[in-house]
Amino acid sequence: MSAGTRSGRYDVAVVGSGIIGLGAALAAQRRGLRVVVIERGSEPSGSSIRNFGHLCFTPQHGMARDLAMASREIWLRLAADAGVWLRESGTLVAARRDDEFAVLEEFAAARGAEVELLTAAETDARLPIAPGVAVGGAYLPADLQANPRQALGAISAHLARIGVEFRFRTAVGGVRPGRVETSRGPIDAAEVVVAANHDLDLLYPELAERHGIERCGLDMLRVSAGLSRPLDAPLLTGWSLVRYGGFSATDAAAALKRRLHAEDPLLAALDLNQMYTQLPDGSLIVGDTHYRGTTIAPFQDEAAFDALLDVTRELFGFRDMRVLERWQGVYASGPSDFLIERPEQGVGVIAATTGIGMTTGLGLAEHLVAGLTGERATIPALKGIA
Repeated sequence: MSAGTRSGRYDVAVVGSGIIGLGAALAAQRRGLRVVVIERGSEPSGSSIRNFGHLCFTPQHGMARDLAMASREIWLRLAADAGVWLRESGTLVAARRDDEFAVLEEFAAARGAEVELLTAAETDARLPIAPGVAVGGAYLPADLQANPRQALGAISAHLARIGVEFRFRTAVGGVRPGRVETSRGPIDAAEVVVAANHDLDLLYPELAERHGIERCGLDMLRVSAGLSRPLDAPLLTGWSLVRYGGFSATDAAAALKRRLHAEDPLLAALDLNQMYTQLPDGSLIVGDTHYRGTTIAPFQDEAAFDALLDVTRELFGFRDMRVLERWQGVYASGPSDFLIERPEQGVGVIAATTGIGMTTGLGLAEHLVAGLTGERATIPALKGIA
């Protein structure tokens, strides 16, 4: 599709107003196209606002790293153009055992200036954690922090101001080339971008099954606690080092994973990513656990929250914490980082399928729309999407 095409009422219809859907709308509008976003809720309320707001670009690997770095530039533009609250915080990592620090050393050797290794004393000086807990750490200066509760609304409002149309409280019943069938009538568009995340199987069940897409549920908390000083950056721990692709690709990560799972099978069974971010109001986001299935039951086990609070007390040396909120996130999960499909001419389907949508989604959407408008894709895996 060429910019300026008017073969339908809209040039691009986007299904879903999570971060990837909004990214697609932004990319299309920036190219002078007429765009409509279709959202079944009255406002964004899915996985894109139920997360840490940690934009962890540096720990990504392979194509995810390329998309993450493309996303970084777009996030910085949105901070200026849309008033998105953004902190150029970097990421801090606390290593509590030598095998955790070994992963960081290997990662730093591969990434050079992207990683600053910290001694135990430097880690203690940078982090409000219990004294003597860390044997060392790392600082990743390129990473950012957003407030997901503010970001999605700010981006939506910005898009509306610059001409993107929104159809809220509008359910999509079907998609075919040139048309989206909705609960408020059909919407015609030359191109349709489906960014429905974990509800992809409601529109394309066979595609979801073929790619092994299911739902991943997670448990998170927001707590009020007396930090000794502010947490100046999102904080990762040893459990994070066996999750993110850049860390887990190191040789040292395999031994670390064996040790963590042997020492604490309960946390391993919860599929823990023990990490933290501090919101502008001073409260601390604590998370998170992971569990998967075609359907995610709404019932959250209190044992998972007990475990999250226990590891938090141990790390920070807290005696008292007040839980302000608990919530369940749900996102699309699959064996690969991304689902990128062209099921029919005029229809593109995209999703981040390992929980890194906030980090990579804007770049993924940008490259998809570039392909739709006939531009050369710079990410090899996206070259067949046009």
